[in-house]
Amino acid sequence: MANEVNSVSVPQGVAEYVKGLIRRGELGPGDRLPPERQLAESLGVARVSLREAFRQLQEEGYIVVRRGKTGGNFVTALSQPLAEWRRSILEQEEELDDLTTVRVAMESHAATLAATRRTEHDLDAMMAAINQQAAASNRAEYRLADSAFHDAVARAAGSKRLEAAIRNARSEFFSPADMLEHPDPVEDDQRQHRRVFEAIKDRAPLLAHEAMLDHIEHTRHEILRILKSETEQVS
Repeated sequence: MANEVNSVSVPQGVAEYVKGLIRRGELGPGDRLPPERQLAESLGVARVSLREAFRQLQEEGYIVVRRGKTGGNFVTALSQPLAEWRRSILEQEEELDDLTTVRVAMESHAATLAATRRTEHDLDAMMAAINQQAAASNRAEYRLADSAFHDAVARAAGSKRLEAAIRNARSEFFSPADMLEHPDPVEDDQRQHRRVFEAIKDRAPLLAHEAMLDHIEHTRHEILRILKSETEQVS
């Protein structure tokens, strides 16, 4: 974890790191952040910087502090960040297009590389994520499994820098599907993930590239459809 914030090593960098965990689904509403001392040590930052980061995260509506023996820093329901994200996307649709372009470029290439470099361990990790999706009992668990699948494909590409870049791009994308009022896209996502998996398993680079591209573009269209539908219902 330390490598992700060492280049910044300031409260802003720590805040962005935590927001990245939340946006990728690795932390969800109600989850407790690690204790202050533990988190400061793992990130390699001073506790004073960590506290400043926590203040920023509170102001932006990502975490809430609870006192007492069972207290700590907890992820909120994320209503404030979600509202800001929704407003930003609807006002600047080109921003979503730009983020999609970045993800397509990197993740499609990662899938291409994965089809030629993957190991049996990589395939096991992808299939485990797909199975976790199928067994998820709520949207937060499903989103975590979705993140695990994309991480597994990125690792299979065999490039640490590409893997890190993909994680950063997915953090910016921030598609909190588990918090939007719409039918679960479970079957579509699982079918698309299996298509990517099968292409990588069969060592078919072109098919893997196409499958990942289609998956990310589908996600973009679904996000816009849902947000515009919600806006029409309110107006």
